[in-house]
Amino acid sequence: MKNLLLGIFFASLWASASAATKFGLLSAQPFVISNVRFILAGIMILILAYSFQKSRLPQKQEWLHLAIYGLLNVTVYLGLFVLAIKQVSAGIGSMSTATNPLMISVLSAIWLRRPVKKMEFIGLVLGILGVGIATYPLLKQSYASPEGLLILGGSMLSYSVGTVYYSSIKWELPLLTINGWQVLFGGILLLPVTYFFTNWTANIYDFRFWASVLWLVIPVSFGAVQLWLYLLKIDPVKASLYLFLCPIFGFIYASVLLKEPISIYTFVGTTFVLGGLYMGLREKIVGRG
Repeated sequence: MKNLLLGIFFASLWASASAATKFGLLSAQPFVISNVRFILAGIMILILAYSFQKSRLPQKQEWLHLAIYGLLNVTVYLGLFVLAIKQVSAGIGSMSTATNPLMISVLSAIWLRRPVKKMEFIGLVLGILGVGIATYPLLKQSYASPEGLLILGGSMLSYSVGTVYYSSIKWELPLLTINGWQVLFGGILLLPVTYFFTNWTANIYDFRFWASVLWLVIPVSFGAVQLWLYLLKIDPVKASLYLFLCPIFGFIYASVLLKEPISIYTFVGTTFVLGGLYMGLREKIVGRG
């Protein structure tokens, strides 16, 4: 029961990132929100890691591995994500994150040079189709744009590549230390992009901006990530199942907090995404059952 409640709490926090980002974009430019979030989160996590864990500084190749992982998992993934959320609804943003396990499964097969399993491929197709169905009416109502969806797709691809890269490295650092350094590196690597592609006069550092950033830093970057790492440690397969809840929470937040529309397309699209997740993870789920 404890792990079930923690899993539901993780999904509720993780899905809130899209809505929180959407609020922040009302006050500041996308990359400004990202940079402040990443650097604050990285510093906070590293302080905790070196204060309460007997951790050490990274050595030699570990610095390079952390930088590459931070580039893929933070700079590109979350940098593009916050840019995409400016052009797509928060609900679609949350739904798209649920397709990550499917994409990771296919990319892992390519990375490990094994044939892509039929169910993995079908699951990925269903997931992408589901996002397309849910997005269709939003395109007509200006709640999403083709450009925003392409950017969102690039974001999800970078996250999946980063996850496969992470799993290919034999890490000897504690998880909290890895998380802190990769987030900090991700923020640092984003700085040049932020500097050259930001309209600095368009930023208002008001309560809404700081509330959005601090929510993304503490409950999401720290709280949700640590819950996810804990759930992965207990049971990776069961942990993946909690991603099924993210689209549901995401559309609830989008509807209640942002007044974004929910239609029959939303329900059908979400069903396709959840069905795709089940198909893609079915072998692992049944195998554990």
